[in-house]
Formats: sequence, structure tokens, C-alpha cells
Amino acid sequence: MGQSTSDTDDKMLRMKELVQTLRRASKAYYNDDEEIISNFEYDALYDELVQLEKETGVTFSTSPTVTVGYEVLSELKKVTHEYPMLSLDKTKEVLELGSWLSGQTGVLSWKLDGLTTVLTYEDGVLKQAVTRGNGQVGEDITHNARVFQNVPQAISYKGKLIVRGESVIKYSDFNRINEEIADIDSRYKNPRNLCSGTVRQLNSEICAKRNVHFFAFQLVDVGEFSELSTMKQRFEWLSSLGFDVVEYRMVTESSIREAVEDFAQRVEKNDFPSDGLVLCFDDTIYGRSLGTTAKFPKDSIAFKWRDEVAETTFREVFWSVSRTGLINPVAVFDPVEIEGTTVTRASLHNVSILEEYELGEGDRITVFKANMIIPQLADNLTRSNTLTLPECCPVCHQKTSIKSENDIRVLICPNPLCPAKRVNQFAHYVSRDAMNIEGLSEATLEKFIQNGFLHNLYDLYHLADYEEEITTLEGFGQRSYNKLIKAIDKSRDCSIAAFVYSLGIANIGLSNAKLLVKHFDYDFERLKRASLEELVEIDGIGELIAKSFVDFFAREDYNQTVDCLLKEIRFEQTEVLEKDALLFDGMTFVVTGSLSIYENRNAIKAEIERLGGKVAGSVSSKTSYLINNDITSNSSKNKKAKELSIPIITEEDYVKLLQEGSN
Repeated sequence: MGQSTSDTDDKMLRMKELVQTLRRASKAYYNDDEEIISNFEYDALYDELVQLEKETGVTFSTSPTVTVGYEVLSELKKVTHEYPMLSLDKTKEVLELGSWLSGQTGVLSWKLDGLTTVLTYEDGVLKQAVTRGNGQVGEDITHNARVFQNVPQAISYKGKLIVRGESVIKYSDFNRINEEIADIDSRYKNPRNLCSGTVRQLNSEICAKRNVHFFAFQLVDVGEFSELSTMKQRFEWLSSLGFDVVEYRMVTESSIREAVEDFAQRVEKNDFPSDGLVLCFDDTIYGRSLGTTAKFPKDSIAFKWRDEVAETTFREVFWSVSRTGLINPVAVFDPVEIEGTTVTRASLHNVSILEEYELGEGDRITVFKANMIIPQLADNLTRSNTLTLPECCPVCHQKTSIKSENDIRVLICPNPLCPAKRVNQFAHYVSRDAMNIEGLSEATLEKFIQNGFLHNLYDLYHLADYEEEITTLEGFGQRSYNKLIKAIDKSRDCSIAAFVYSLGIANIGLSNAKLLVKHFDYDFERLKRASLEELVEIDGIGELIAKSFVDFFAREDYNQTVDCLLKEIRFEQTEVLEKDALLFDGMTFVVTGSLSIYENRNAIKAEIERLGGKVAGSVSSKTSYLINNDITSNSSKNKKAKELSIPIITEEDYVKLLQEGSN
């Protein structure tokens, strides 16, 4: 019996809603590096759309079930893929993986959560690196791939080679990078977003510092060399050329469950992000003979973790105020055990997502861990919808307001004097790479702000006016106070670069600050008056950074703060060398291993930079010298230097270079 017209119309309407929601989510995720709905929600909506398309026999032209990726929006050069990339069909059922093999031997590997990248080699040299993009057109990131931590610059095979893989930033590096960012609100959300932004940087120096790794997962084209008829052979051959390949296991229908369980047990312990597994046929000739559907290749399938969902009781929303004034909702619920840990909170991100759950105290909710790691709400089973948004900021108690950004509703505190905004600004100013004032933790700064000791940055230099009040605060005594004042006085002598960085100008880190002050010969007044046109001419300073700098000094209140700070501090006398005295101008060094002459790597790095050179984190074709006291070691940096015929020198050799250059 056919469906009623009303029933069909309802389904069509729902399908249109789903297409719009999924396309908006895909655009935010792939093009804007934002996550407006969770992976759990996306998968559920996608599966619902697939089912409705089956039931109605209708598929809209804009449906994500027939389109791949999204339009590429970038300033980087666009490149059409020689071999277009399709998405993978997916399942969450282990039994389906087994039946999919149909008696064939398979290769099961990690599905890494980064940015798919295609490398092309010709005559044994890396010629091009391109992002996946929309599957048809990607972005040329060759300049950044050359500074990836483990991408071979030269290989022994001299024919044409095209290899696909995933570019990722490991959790250890992700945490290190975030820890270096004093402003909590400026920290990156997850390794994937950080990696996506990193490999698309116009300045490869930024990419080099973030330790991007590449793991090969598919040999696409190997020219005339056709002896590799299995995936296992291809992985082994790629390894022999110097590529790191994704970890994999050979499986059959009878062993697939055990293999999946083994991978699952190691997800949380891995140093690299992954969001599932990939199963492909070992026999590449057989796999290729199966062809493709309009959207999926038939030789491989993705397995996504079936998230462990637990039911609990919702209690309240905790509202967290950020440095930018955003008031972010966090769901608080009764403790529940998920994936081996106890969870009591989950971020709701913004007002739009919060309102979708129709929450109220006492509601029964389901909670899961995205990719077995990040707690998130899956659904609200009760939907009492009794929750109200706070009318006042939980920190300063001033009236809140709703703001719409890209169709996303957010709650903000418009009060410019809200202490929550001030704490992070002060914390950044006193951080190690900025003014380096020890003894001023965020908790201490919050106390000082709440007690009225601090209103603006320059008030830090007048804390001695509150000696009696500070020494009577809990956790403070005369000794702590004396130590703090000494640290503040010590900070009065600072470098211009550290001061520029300490101001918290958007998009300007310490390395950018160094570039700026060096270009203007360490003359702060010249730098302060620089125009947008002058700034964009500096190598390594793009329009976004230049605009942030100009906009900052266009504000009268910021200028007043800077002028008051300048009355409290003294810039260190920086030696401005003439061009012919820049011994290492245009040269790039990499320093590795233990040092015996210099106190640490920062000391030798500072000297090289003072003499016009650069210090990179990894060896590339642009490296002039690798400094390593153990010249004969088989370290990866030594191997790469030898492959690229880059001189490996000891500290003593480096000192000789200095002496020869000064003669």
C-alpha cells in the first residue's frame, strides 16, 4: 500500500530541513573549522536522511548523500586533483564489516582525524602537496608539506608517485601549543582544527613549529611500477621509501571482531587523533574491479565507533564567561560512567545548541563521549523546556544580551569592565613570553581585581600602594608580597618584542612581534605609527596580522593604556646590526641533541636570530646547517640532512663559523 500524500509531504519537508542543516554543518566543519553540531548529531541526522530517501525514492540535488565535501574558500592556489577523491561509506556494526569482506582478506587501519593530503613525487623529489578540498579541487600546500615532521623530501623511486595520507597534529603537540597560549579563549578546540589551520598557513615557519605529521594510507599512482598488487605490499613499499604509514592489521571475517576490539582499547591512549577505522580489500586488483557508486568507492568502508551512550539526570547549566565576553553554557548532570571515566559536565557551546535540547532541571538526558574522548549531550528524553537564560552576567552582574553570529545565537556580557574579561588580559600580560612577572596566577589576579587593586594593566606597577591589604589576604604574607614586588620591578626592563606581544593584539604571537620590531629597527614609535601598507610588505606578516595591529593602535583607549605602560617600563638596548654585519642573513639552522658549550637551545637560537639567521624545528631543503654534537647518530634529522646533502656540524664547528665571520 502506498504512502498518503500528507505523509509524503511531511517526509519531503523533513528531508529539506535535514539537507539544509547538514550542509550548514558541513560548511562550518570543512571550510570554517567550526563545529556547530556534534559528530553524534550529524551522523544521526545523516542516517535519518538516507532512510527517508529510501522510503520516498527522492534525492535532492543538494543532498549531502550525493555531494562530496564543500566549495574551497582559500587564498591558497587551487589545484584540480588528477584522481578525484570520494568519501567512504560507513558503518557502526562489526558484523557488517565482516560480511562486507565477502570471504576476502582485508586491511584494517586507523581512520585518522586530521586533513587528507595528496603528495606527488617526480624524479624522486616532492613536487606538490594538495589538500583534499571538495574531492575535486584542493589547495596547494607544498610549502608547508616540506616542513612536516616526517615527509620525505627525496625518495629512491624515480618514477611518478602519488600517495594519499592524513596530516595530523599529535595530542602531545596540541597540548604543548595550547599551554603556550596564556589566553584560554584563544586556545584551539581540538587537534583537527589546529592541523587544518596550520597546513593552510601562508607562512611555512608557523607550520614548522607545530610539528605536523603525515601518515600515508593509499598509494594512488605509481607509474610503470605495477608489481604491488596488495595493500600490504604497498604499505611495506611506502615504508621502505621513508613514509610513515597508518598502523594496520590483516583481517578476515573470522578475525575482524578481535581486531576492532584491539583498536578500540587503544583509542584513548593514542597520541594521535582518530575517529574510527578503515577497512579495505588487500587485493587491490579485486578492489578496483568493483568500481564505485556515485558517492563511495566499493573497495573500502569506514567503521565509526558506536558511542557508549549513558542516561542520567540533568541538574543545571553552568555559565562560563570568556575573555571576549561570550557566556558559554555547560551542562551539569548527575555523575555517569562512560568509556571508563566518570563524567558530570558537557559543553553546550552556544545558545542555539542549548535551546535545541529544550532542557529543564530534572530532565532525563543521554550523554556520550565523542570519539570516546569529549563528553557531549546526545539527547534530552524529557524536554521540559523550563530553562531560562541568565539576564545578568554571573561575574559582573550586569545585564546580558543575545547576539547572532552566522545564524548562531550567543549570550554575551557587553560590560567592558567585567572582571572575567580583565583576568585573561592581565594573565597574558604577565605570562612568561610577555612581561614574565612571576607570582601572578589567574587566581591571584582575580583576587586583586575583585579587591579593586587592578583596573588597567599599568595598575600592576602600583600594587605597592596596597601593601597592607595584600599582605592580609588569604595565602599572602609579607614574604610573598616582597617577592611579587621584586618580580614586578624586574619586569620593568624588557625587550620591545615581549612588550608588543604582551599587549594581547589579536593574531600577533611572539614570533610575529619579533618580526615587526626587527623590521622597524627596534623603534617602537615607528612601529606604532606603521600603516597597513607598510606592514603587509614585511616578509611573514600577512594582511590579517597587519590589520589587527593597525586596528589596535587606532583605538584611543588602547593608546592611552600603552602610553601609561611606557612610563613604567624601560626597553632593553638592542644592538641594531648593519646589513653587512648580519653573518647569518638568509640562513636557516636546525639545532638538535644535547649542548655542551651553550646553556640551552634558546641561547644559541637567540644568537643566530641576532645575527640575521632563522632557527627551524625540522630539516628541510631550506636548511643551511644542522647543529648536532652527535654527527654519526642515526636520528631522523641526521638521516634527512644526509638525504638532502645538508652539512651536519657540531657546536664547535658553529663557533668556528662565528669566528671566521668576525675576522
